[in-house]
Amino acid sequence: MIVLNGGSSSGKTGIARCLKAVLPQPWISLGVDDLVDALPPGLLESGSGIAFGSGGEVEVGEGFRKIEVAWMAGVAAMARAGARIVFDDVFLGGAASQERTRTQLAGLEVLWVGVRCAPEIAAGREIARGDRVGGMAALQATAVHEGVVYDLEVDTGTTESIDCARVIAAHVS
Repeated sequence: MIVLNGGSSSGKTGIARCLKAVLPQPWISLGVDDLVDALPPGLLESGSGIAFGSGGEVEVGEGFRKIEVAWMAGVAAMARAGARIVFDDVFLGGAASQERTRTQLAGLEVLWVGVRCAPEIAAGREIARGDRVGGMAALQATAVHEGVVYDLEVDTGTTESIDCARVIAAHVS
């Protein structure tokens, strides 16, 4: 597995697409956005699910956490069954989020990749995307990396996604 962690609009999804093109064997990509898109309406914008504040804050409740645990168990099961997975996530809790993920992926070979991007670049991408709450990218740009330990880091503010993917692919055994 390859786990890409970075803030909103940092370039994780673009790197994941490029990795699927440059890696010699078939890989699939999954991410936290897939989980959020799959949530029932009752867990969106609710206290027990996931809510997005007007300034870009993201709050997750117990209902979301329960589904997230099941989701990650499923992702891990796919990897244990032989699927090669590029997983893109946003470690809202920094090191605590990585530890939750590490626990779910115990026993798997994982390449931990930090995807960095300057807050002002991520904020510009956020505006261009038009599908995110304003302020989210700037809030998350550095916070998601606090205390997280990586095997490798890339910066999409200074390096194109395809080149980041090539650097990551060189570290895949």
